[in-house]
Amino acid sequence: MKNFWNERYSEREYIYGEEPNVFFAEQLQQLAPGKIILPCEGEGRNAVYAAANGWEVHAFDTSIIGKSKAIQLATRKDVSINYTIEDAVTVTYEKNTIDAVAFIYAHFPASIRKKIHQKAITWLKPGGKIIIEAFNPNQLQNNSGGPKDLAMLYSEEMILEDFEELNCTLLEVQSVELNEGAFHKGKADIIRFIGIKK
Repeated sequence: MKNFWNERYSEREYIYGEEPNVFFAEQLQQLAPGKIILPCEGEGRNAVYAAANGWEVHAFDTSIIGKSKAIQLATRKDVSINYTIEDAVTVTYEKNTIDAVAFIYAHFPASIRKKIHQKAITWLKPGGKIIIEAFNPNQLQNNSGGPKDLAMLYSEEMILEDFEELNCTLLEVQSVELNEGAFHKGKADIIRFIGIKK
């Protein structure tokens, strides 16, 4: 997958755009700035937005090209982000120290997904939030992005199981029009989740 993402991010333009995901931005506006982790952050649009709004940002991805473009975007916007090249399975952060973890279109194979999600919960302080926007199984009929593997798409049941120890404050399936660069454009079937650590 590392080679896939390096190749995809090698385009000069930001393939998912330079603006943050709308749902992510809306959620951040409701929170006091703190420490946030952004897994699979790619070209940095959400990390840069969070940093510009006062957050201490920790982002990671396996793509060196994605990181390079993220740092360029941060420099252009005059903000600082902490961005490391890590694998979601092996990455570590200190437990109980993070205010939010946002999985924005971070899709994982079924064999590792729950492990990654459970690990993210340990990073959160009590009261910390998991924020998710991802594609649901109906996305297979659309051409607006996302994995073509059904097992990598998120159902409500899957999210409730992975995050059963959190207080769920939002879980909704929606059809939306995406306009996030060339690769997230058009009708999309998505799922959104907010969970709070007890």
